[in-house]
Amino acid sequence: MTADDVKKLIEEGIPNSQAIISGEGCNLEATVISDAFEGMSMLAEQKMVFATVNHLISTGELHALAIKAYTPDEWQTAQG
Repeated sequence: MTADDVKKLIEEGIPNSQAIISGEGCNLEATVISDAFEGMSMLAEQKMVFATVNHLISTGELHALAIKAYTPDEWQTAQG
């Protein structure tokens, strides 16, 4: 399992998303940008992202995934 594998799973599992993955080994951070997050709570956004990689967590291939989720407008604002 690589960061690219996690990126691919997230982008395939969340419509029109862009995932930026950082970190090493089985402890990663994902910044995910998608219109699908519009109107969702932070918890709902995180659950949506975790659902795309849950099988990696349950098998131990991925130990930790920190998630930051943004709509495109939120991402643009966060970038200044």
